[in-house]
Formats: sequence, C-alpha cells, structure tokens
Amino acid sequence: MRVRDLLAPGAPRLRLLAAEDELDRQVSGVMTTDLHDPGRYLHGGELVLTGMLWRTAPEDSERFVRTIVAGGAVALAAGEAEVGPVPEDLVEACRRHRMPLLAVPDDIAFGSVVEYIGRQVSADRAADLAALVDRHRVLVSAAGGGGLDAVLDLLGGDLDLDCWVLAPTGRVVAGPADHLSAEDRDQLVRAHLAAQRQRRRPPHRARLASGAYSLLPAPGSPETEAPLADWVLAVAGDVTEWTPKRQQLAENLARLVAAERTRRDEGRRLRRRIADEVLALLQRDADPAELTRALDASTAMAARDEQADPQSAETERSWLVASCEGTGLPEGTVRAVLEEALTDAADRALVAGTGTGAVVVCPAPGGAVPADALRELLAPLEAGLGSEGRITVGVSAPAQEAGGLRGALEEARHARRIAAARVGRVCVAGPEELASHVLLLAAVPDEVRRAFRSRLLDKVIGYDIEHQADLVRTLEAFLRSDGSWTRCAAQLHVHVNTLRYRIGRIEELTGRDLSRLEDRVDFYLALELA
Repeated sequence: MRVRDLLAPGAPRLRLLAAEDELDRQVSGVMTTDLHDPGRYLHGGELVLTGMLWRTAPEDSERFVRTIVAGGAVALAAGEAEVGPVPEDLVEACRRHRMPLLAVPDDIAFGSVVEYIGRQVSADRAADLAALVDRHRVLVSAAGGGGLDAVLDLLGGDLDLDCWVLAPTGRVVAGPADHLSAEDRDQLVRAHLAAQRQRRRPPHRARLASGAYSLLPAPGSPETEAPLADWVLAVAGDVTEWTPKRQQLAENLARLVAAERTRRDEGRRLRRRIADEVLALLQRDADPAELTRALDASTAMAARDEQADPQSAETERSWLVASCEGTGLPEGTVRAVLEEALTDAADRALVAGTGTGAVVVCPAPGGAVPADALRELLAPLEAGLGSEGRITVGVSAPAQEAGGLRGALEEARHARRIAAARVGRVCVAGPEELASHVLLLAAVPDEVRRAFRSRLLDKVIGYDIEHQADLVRTLEAFLRSDGSWTRCAAQLHVHVNTLRYRIGRIEELTGRDLSRLEDRVDFYLALELA
C-alpha cells in the first residue's frame, strides 16, 4: 500500500499535515512507539505511529524526525489523544525532512490504524505472491521444475500461511510435515475424498480440533484421471472468508500443484511400460532371465531417480507380488491408487494395470510381509469409495530370484480371494492366511457357503430370536474353550449346569454331537462364514 491509501475512503479518518508530495511512498508495515530513539528498531518502509510522549520540548521534534528518517520510515502518524493537537514544531520538522505527517484524531484508536495497514499490506503481498506462484506454475509445466516445498516455505514465511500437499493416503508430498499431525492428515484426506465422492464444489472445508482448513483438489493428467488418487492442497484457514486477492493465491497454488502432479505422472510412463512388460512375462511363464532383465531395468531407473549411480545400484533379489481388484470403480483407478499409495523416497514398486485391477511387484522389505501395513496405508481411501466401491488386495510371501515370481503371483491371487470374502471396503490378506481354513472357505462358491451355514445355524439363530436366548454366543465360547466346561462357564459367567443345558439344546436343534471333533469343526466353519 501507499501512504495516500491512508487518506482514501474507507481508511481511518486521518489528516495530512506535511509532505503532501511524498504520498506515493510504499508502506511495508507499521511500528507503534513512544521511544526517544526508535531508529534501531526500524527496518525500512514502516509508518511510525506515535502518541508523542517522547516530546518534552520543541527541539525534541527535530531529533525524533531525523532519527526515523535515518531508520527508513516512510511516514509519521501522530496521535492527539494524549498530548492534544500535533504541535507546529513537529509539522515544521516533517516538512524540512520531507516526511509525510498524519494526525490521528483522539477518537481513532491506534489499533484501528494498525489493523487497516496490516490488512492492506497482507493483501498486497498476497497479490505479489499470487503472481509469483502463477509464474512458477508456468515454469513447472514448461521446464519440468519442482520446487513445491520452496513455494510453500515462501508462503509460510511471508504470509504466515501454512499449506500442505497431501496424497490420498495422508502422505505429505510437500509442506511442513511437522506442523500437521498424522491424525489431522488422516482426517483431512478423508474429508477431501468424501467431498470428491459427493461431487461437492471445491474448496472443501474441514474443521478439526487444530483449526479450520480448506481443501482444493490437484488432479493428475487426464490419461490417469482417478479422483481416489488425486493430491489435495490443504490450506490453514477458510479461503471463502479471504479477500479476492488471497483467494486468487490459493487457486493459483492449486494449479501449480496440479501441474507438478501432471509432470510427475508423465515421468512415470517408462516405469509403467516396464511394469506391464513384467506382468506380460509372468502371464506367459517367460524365462526367468527375461524377468531378471526387466527387473534390473526397474532397479537402475529407481537409482537414477534417486540421483544415485545406476552402475552401483544393487540388484534386488527378493520380491513381493500383490494382486489387487477394484469393484464398482472406473477402469484404471486401482492402478493409479496403488501407484500413489506406494510412492516413497525409493519409488521402486512396479504397478501393472489389469483393467479394473492391478498387479504390484516390489522389493521385499527386510521385516515381515507388509499386509497389515498396506491395509493401514489404504484405509483412508474408504471415505472415497462409496457404498458400492471396494478394493481387495492379496499379498504374497517374498519370492527369491525372478524365477519365483510366477508362484508368488498365484499366491497373491489366492490371498486376494480371501480378502474378497471379507466384509469391508478395503480388505487385504497376506500369505500367512494361505495355510488356514480361510483359503478353503474363500474357494467355495457363495451359494454353497450360505447353504452350509444355514443348515447348521438357522435353527439355533431362530431359537435365540424367539426365546431371547444366547445359544450362538454360547456355541462360540464353547468352541474357543476347546470344549472345556469349566473354562467356558467361567468365560460366560454362568453355572456349569446352565452351560450343559444350553449345549444340549443346541444338539437337539441341530442333531449334532458337540463331543465329536467332526461336528465341532463343522460348527466352527459355519460360524466363520457368518
């Protein structure tokens, strides 16, 4: 803002007393002081706001004005509430030093002046930064530059405005990660995905315990369009309450983020081709040497992306395979979702598309098979799936050498069938479940499973409903207690005779004998199908 803006309509009612030719000076801030020598606290560009308590004699005015001129102040505003009208010696000193002098009437609070200047300066900075962000967006799209963190740091430093770019799993793509807790990130991406699913117009707003946030989507390139995989720009505050200039800043920043996302997606094309090649080799049971060459190319590419020496990259020798399927989702969505979810510093995962599903081949971690970690990673996506959408994933055990990948793919597909048999929008099963009866149940057709459960349990469930009994829970407890009467009675907090009566009633209703192992196994499987 300029000094003359303090005299414009809508500004506090100030009177100009001196240096009317200097009103085009730019005001960068305001300093309120009654110090005799405030020069050391001035950085240049400030309007000095004073109550004139430093003045005890006419000569003090010359000294004070000379001090603030040396400090780089651009104007002086003197309040009349404490010492009365601005003295003529101060007016004359300002004229000599060409320092604009404004009188602040006794009914105008200093706080009103400070607030007005703060709003105007902030708006001007926002406009400047909006132009900067727009230029940076052009550079990013044209030259492939990065720099999202640099731009967000600039906003935080100049406007005290915290912004983050988040992946749909809650991963921080850019921004001050330490300023946003993992819980807040989870809530923000869930709010964003829910708003996207409901087709609400952005910006979306979310109010958390830590404050209000605005959410703007940053989609990728049209060929990989998948709302479930979109980045989101999270801005501290409610942008709908901002000035038009600050709103323009948020919109330009969202465009910049979208441009960076598109650039990143374009950089993945070669990795996608390698992933599709690896899947094609697996499906035709190709020679392990061909698979090894494709995987080595992937490893070298990852080393190059990490700015390491490709020749020094150690070839991966242990790989995991994940089989993934989407239900009620557009084709290509699962692939885009998994590419985004599995992006990290290394970015070594190969994700091949299979229409509505995907197959992932990635280096095995040093620890346990990450089925639980993958389930937790994908959990926020539930908010964007809707009532019909599902993602089911099966993960294999590590395959040693490329020759074991074909078997790992089959193992992952079997594990995915287990995941598909479960209830939930995002279900993941690991290789440890393949040695369980759960695999056998997953392979049985749905109608056969329903018929098996119905024949064993329908009469027991019906009896519970009619008599307000507790036979099904008793049966579950009895099987968990391995048929021990005393342990089961203690668990249910009933007398052993009561337990015997209930088990007897179950046997009468079903015609089964719970002392026989075969019948206990049948009941256990029927309950697992519930």
